[in-house]
Amino acid sequence: MLYYLLYQLHVKATVFNVFRYITFRAVLSILSALIISFILTPYVIRKFHEWKIRSGKREDVPDRHEAKKETPTMGGFVILIATIIPTLLWADLTNYYIWIVTFALLSFGAIGFIDDVQKLKGTSGKGISGRTKFTLQIVFGLTIGALIYFKYGFITQLTVPFFKNILPDLGVFYILLCIFIIVGTSNAVNLTDGLDGLAIGPVLTVCTTFLIFSYLVGNIIFAQYLQIFYVKGAGELTILCGAMLGAGIGFLWYNAHPAELFMGDTGSLSLGAALATIAVIIKQEFLLVIAGGIFVMETLSVIIQVYSFKLRGKRVFRMAPIHHHFELKGWNEGKIVVRFWIISVILGLIALSTLKLR
Repeated sequence: MLYYLLYQLHVKATVFNVFRYITFRAVLSILSALIISFILTPYVIRKFHEWKIRSGKREDVPDRHEAKKETPTMGGFVILIATIIPTLLWADLTNYYIWIVTFALLSFGAIGFIDDVQKLKGTSGKGISGRTKFTLQIVFGLTIGALIYFKYGFITQLTVPFFKNILPDLGVFYILLCIFIIVGTSNAVNLTDGLDGLAIGPVLTVCTTFLIFSYLVGNIIFAQYLQIFYVKGAGELTILCGAMLGAGIGFLWYNAHPAELFMGDTGSLSLGAALATIAVIIKQEFLLVIAGGIFVMETLSVIIQVYSFKLRGKRVFRMAPIHHHFELKGWNEGKIVVRFWIISVILGLIALSTLKLR
């Protein structure tokens, strides 16, 4: 909204011409999200304490988490607000892709919100059933996939990192891939959200990586030079990535150990779905596996644990997801989180290196 109002003034004062540049608006988006997050989060924490919106005791975590049961949850509500408002302020609202990613944020955020509310209302601390949650994710994933697929001129070929000439075309089956990536990523971020600051760190890494890719993919000159797909209009997602980045940094301020607020499913499901949707739009589907390697590792640890116990009657890890395994080995929580962040940054750099290593 402010983008339209301020840019129109460039005919009277050339200084307002800066608002046409995506990079400038991305910076404003990051700063706006930070300010909103820093103003809103302390208020939300106080209110959530008053309303007793607390995480409660969970059975699937180590005993040391007993001390966290009074910590407010559903902090993803703040992340959503701090992401969407700057996007509405600084992005081109006629851009088709902006609305698709916003829909991903809101729809999966709604699933997480319902789940969080059910956990608070129930005595067992359990949310909606896994079947209900998965069904809703499939429905919204299908909707997002169809909206992307039927966008005129959208390319259904896949980009394989490090290989510029391998471009498999899935055609209509691309929608199924969209569902798999979106649902899988949203659940993967949710599984990672088990320690203070653990999930938001890799989210920030992936968001930064996609911010850069969105700008490059949406610029025909850079796209041709780097031999990557040019997706007209995708550059505007740089603004939304900037908003997510600023909102995430603001949230981390209060989510760092010892956490004053947890994101809950409201945050983890929505952030995962949004990142997956961006990956699909900017034609970096497989790159999400690299940049979001922490989410992949956490998910695989759960799959391995479940199937090992079913087939062999033995557990591979002391507890899954894998961050709990390291907790039970005696690692300090802060050490686990920082080391996972370091791995995430390294993976993000590897993802960026694919721009030239092709």
